[in-house]
Amino acid sequence: MASPFTQLQKILKHEIQDGYRNRIVIGGIGRFADHWYRQARAALKEHDPEILLILEAIYADLRRYEAADIEERRRLIEGIETRIQEALQRERELRASRPAPAVTPPPSEPAPAPPTPPVEKPREEPSMPAPSPRPERTVPGRARSRGAPPVPPKLAAKVEALGLDAPVHLIHGVGRERAQRLARLGVQTIRDLLYLLPRRYVDFRALKPIHRLRIGEEVTVIGEVMDIGSKQTGNGLTVIKALLTDGSGVIECTWFNQPYLLDRIKPGQFIVVSGRVDEFLGRPVFRSPEWEPADRELLHTARIVPIYPLTEGLTQRLMRSILKRVVDYWADRVEDPIPAWIREAYGFPDLPTALKQVHFPEDWEPLEKARRRLAFDEVFYLQIGLLEVRRRWRSVPGRALAFDETALQRAIEALPFSLTGAQYRALDQILTDIRSGVPMNRLLQGEVGSGKTVVAALAAYAVFLAGAQSAIMAPTEILAEQHYRTLIALAERWAGAGLPTPTIRLLTSGVSGAERAQIYGELAEGTCHLVVGTHALIQEEVAFQDLAFVVIDEQQRFGVLQRAALRGKGYNPHVLVMTATPIPRTLALTLYGDLDLSVLDEMPPGRRPVLTRWLMPEERERAYTFIRRQVEQGRQAYIICPLVEGSDKIEAKAAVEEYERLQREVFPDLRLGLIHGRMKSEEKEAIMSAFARGEIQILVATPVVEVGVDVPNATVILIEGADRFGLAQLHQFRGRVGRSSYQSYCLLLAESPSESAIERLRAIETIYDGFQLAQKDLEMRGPGDFLGTRQSGFPEMRLADLTDLRLLEIAREAAERLAERDPDLQAPEHRHLAEAVSRFWQGPVEPS
Repeated sequence: MASPFTQLQKILKHEIQDGYRNRIVIGGIGRFADHWYRQARAALKEHDPEILLILEAIYADLRRYEAADIEERRRLIEGIETRIQEALQRERELRASRPAPAVTPPPSEPAPAPPTPPVEKPREEPSMPAPSPRPERTVPGRARSRGAPPVPPKLAAKVEALGLDAPVHLIHGVGRERAQRLARLGVQTIRDLLYLLPRRYVDFRALKPIHRLRIGEEVTVIGEVMDIGSKQTGNGLTVIKALLTDGSGVIECTWFNQPYLLDRIKPGQFIVVSGRVDEFLGRPVFRSPEWEPADRELLHTARIVPIYPLTEGLTQRLMRSILKRVVDYWADRVEDPIPAWIREAYGFPDLPTALKQVHFPEDWEPLEKARRRLAFDEVFYLQIGLLEVRRRWRSVPGRALAFDETALQRAIEALPFSLTGAQYRALDQILTDIRSGVPMNRLLQGEVGSGKTVVAALAAYAVFLAGAQSAIMAPTEILAEQHYRTLIALAERWAGAGLPTPTIRLLTSGVSGAERAQIYGELAEGTCHLVVGTHALIQEEVAFQDLAFVVIDEQQRFGVLQRAALRGKGYNPHVLVMTATPIPRTLALTLYGDLDLSVLDEMPPGRRPVLTRWLMPEERERAYTFIRRQVEQGRQAYIICPLVEGSDKIEAKAAVEEYERLQREVFPDLRLGLIHGRMKSEEKEAIMSAFARGEIQILVATPVVEVGVDVPNATVILIEGADRFGLAQLHQFRGRVGRSSYQSYCLLLAESPSESAIERLRAIETIYDGFQLAQKDLEMRGPGDFLGTRQSGFPEMRLADLTDLRLLEIAREAAERLAERDPDLQAPEHRHLAEAVSRFWQGPVEPS
């Protein structure tokens, strides 16, 4: 049984936390003192006279408490706490002086705790000699002694040997059945359990007297159980009801289907109750609150309480109890893989502290520091892995290509337009790479219409001048054909300027057998200098004589193996990957830390911003009228159908119905076309070609279809259900128009926009720069859409917030500083870091 002095300590601790306001127990400290004194005298009736004298002195001080002011109350509690320590010390002396029972001497290592509730050893003053071995008193609910793992004794040695990799079923209180349930949450080992982080937290630290409770608030009440009983409902439900009083009022607490509570909660017992205050018949009540005896270490009440992910068969109380045992024992045994100099440089707590605070925080500030430390770990491990890929890539031998600089300059001058400053910078970075002898691995980032294809074409022309071959792989036949037409047009201009002209071929699944065989032969002989294609390029039959430059467009649409297959067609070729998704620079360096980065952040001269307007459903007819006027002026239009949740089949059906309605009711005299994801490739090719030739005036399309054919004559795009799309996708759609000197327009038709959708629509109305929009999208919706740009091989991050650009910056900076010191993590002090990085990536780090 707990000492009455220990019980009083708990009450006084809560009184201090409440600011000495004398309201946390029934009728105040004075009334509580009478009740406590009677219980203490009964428990100590045959006790040591010295302890009884301390008891009388404490009681006298407690009786003075109510009339005292705040400062005097503080002094009284300080004096009472001193006397409590004296009493506890005297109790320890008395126990130590009793004869010890015959027990087996403890082994050299700490003995495992018995499979009973955790035990607490009395804390000893430094001056006291070690007591003789004796049975330890059991205090239910206390943390287990740190000297013994929270497992049955016969399994302790096995768990200690396995460490954090020990299976969770070995933990006392888990077993194989609960381990199977934990496995549904991804928990297999003790390490997994330590990193099973709370989904959220509830602050139950607000102690209130019952008469001040308000409906709906999350509070904690300390009081005495007046009565408790149970009843059965008609449907067999067991209802437990307890009445709790603190002197200021009475509140009813109700629990359902927990009959065992009748054995655990007794009238006259002091308990702590935390939960949401509900209302029943006009009075406040607690329904299924958390509760604990007031004289125990509080785990479920009166603190910031963690709320864990659950699955069937697991409860919050069980999860917290298991995690508390595991964290108390194992957190201090976790090796911190982050070097001390990094922790100190950026102000992070050590890992044991972070794990303790993230599970059972003392306050919100240490919790935030703990979560930030664990988030840093994830981004830091990510950066170390990506930098390793980059270092590995740059360590292999590459081709140093020498080409006629004068001829390349003449090719640039022969273009029908001037390059932007951004295009010149990107081209210079690429050419520097291919001259260097180190294999290039570069990301070219630029929104639709920024001129990525021209930069890639000029780089391929330089490779042609060096006597080698290039390949450009696009995700769809439509895009491959667009690139092919662009390259053929450029080659014609170069020929017209008297420059050497490369042989360019198109290789897609639509190429016939005879033509395909011819292209295979030309690639193998080296007479085809530049090939543009789709997945057909990576077929086993395709062989190059000297592939030195690979361009992968919209690389996120290809898997790791597909990208590697194309690279494998040459000897460590230079690789340029391109994306039309603008990504904020810091995030791009995080997601593509293994790549060098080039950015096209300027649009070609002469392009006008696409005027963008957000319309409500009642303005639909205005939108149709505007489209008709544009078509009457000889222009063309897109209409993007709403995003439909479900299968492609449902979306295609909705698109067909909308196309038929528009053709029949709205534009009966105009030529409409329809393209959706269920069409065969040749059908889509025919429709897109007809639209590009001007034979179709209005193209109706589903949002999943790549409408990337460059149609300068298209000047208006109407996006139905615009509130369902993110900023990045809306901006991609808008980029389909505005590709000529004609003024172009984007009409956003919103159905029932939410507050966040309204914010997105207002942003795209006023912001035309893709990178500014990308930053806005990152702030509003998080990094989900951007993570999609990094296809496969990307580790899961549980805590890292990729909108926290400062965290991304310091993680990359720390990884680069570490790489300068120990790039291979071979130093003995980095052994645990190397293991942590390997676990994080769960296998080899794949290049982008």
